[in-house]
Amino acid sequence: MRHVITLLVENEFGVLARIAGLFSGRGFNIESLGVAETLDPTVSTMTIVTRGDDQIMEQVMKQLNKLVSVIKVVDLMDKDFVEREMVLVKVAANADTRAEILRIAEIFRGKVIDVGSKTYTIEVTGDEKKIDALLALLKPLGIKELVRTGRVAMLRGSKVTTEPGV
Repeated sequence: MRHVITLLVENEFGVLARIAGLFSGRGFNIESLGVAETLDPTVSTMTIVTRGDDQIMEQVMKQLNKLVSVIKVVDLMDKDFVEREMVLVKVAANADTRAEILRIAEIFRGKVIDVGSKTYTIEVTGDEKKIDALLALLKPLGIKELVRTGRVAMLRGSKVTTEPGV
């Protein structure tokens, strides 16, 4: 089962390595990882996407909570949340395909962020299904390179991860 976990952690050297080590030591793959400072520069938020059954994930959550640098751990699986990722995709562009590439980018509310003599680079933000659909349409046109960010997620509405009981 897919789990999206958010963590508040001390923004210090080695925290990411300890958390990644906890996952790898238990045989879990981290499918996606996003890390950045919060409004408080001494605290970072992490969004981790992984897969595992509920019993094993409960143990992982307990182990994460034991790490000294971890302030709070929230599994968003049973909560109402939003998630997004971004993709930069470089597509082969010639006289025959340029208009089609621009139409596809527009449909997905993407932006052309770089134009080369033989390529367009497009930026698109959205959920996993949107990004996958974009890539499926661009693949026949000739994707030269792509880079995807890790997913980021947060609770919907006025609740914030730093509130007690969330």
